[in-house]
Amino acid sequence: MRNGRFRVEHIMGMPIQIDVRDTALDAAVLDTAFDWLRLVDQTFSTYKPDSEISRLARGELTIAECRPEVDEVLTRCAQLRVETAGYFSVRAAGELDPSGLVKGWAVGGAADVLHAAGARNFSINAAGDVVLRGRPADGERWRIGIQHPLQPDKVAAVLAGEDVAIATSGVYERGAHVIDPHTGEPPAGLLSATIVGPDPGTADAYATATFAMGEKGPEWAAALSGYETLCITTDHVVLTSPGIDRFRVS
Repeated sequence: MRNGRFRVEHIMGMPIQIDVRDTALDAAVLDTAFDWLRLVDQTFSTYKPDSEISRLARGELTIAECRPEVDEVLTRCAQLRVETAGYFSVRAAGELDPSGLVKGWAVGGAADVLHAAGARNFSINAAGDVVLRGRPADGERWRIGIQHPLQPDKVAAVLAGEDVAIATSGVYERGAHVIDPHTGEPPAGLLSATIVGPDPGTADAYATATFAMGEKGPEWAAALSGYETLCITTDHVVLTSPGIDRFRVS
């Protein structure tokens, strides 16, 4: 859907929405942002057999033969594996799959494209991975609903902010797709984990790791420096870090 500086396109198997509120910005910059997202999909999709990540996994390419972004992403994934005590892993299910970082990282890249073109007030929402910059209007903050993990037509909470990223991992449309790398099984104890912080790729990976930890995840996430969390347990209890209150509307 296209409407001036608001656009939704289906990339990476999901709708991605960009909403730019800077009226002086050339709307064509959205083309560049979506081109970047399509490039990421073509490079990192584990569903495309000709993607570089698929060919790398099959041993048809070396990292040196891939786009430099592949090395960048896999290097960051290795760092995140250490940071999360192994709960974030590109091989959690056995095959090479950096998707737990890539979506948030890609959204962050699209935000960089918009910022470089002069955009200062915009939101990008990629099915749970969100970047908020500036304000939607004077005196207002962007508001994002966190979908209820078991009731798709309801929200579990509403968060509001500016210049922040939000990422959620849980039992949504893809079901139990997050694996505990230490057991090889889906984790138990959580329905969803939301992380709020400055970097969208890191927030995405932290949300994945928190969910993979199961019932241990909320305590680990609450101790993160510079990031806040909101988790929903399988008992429907909402567990939050103290700093989440400055973002939480309901």
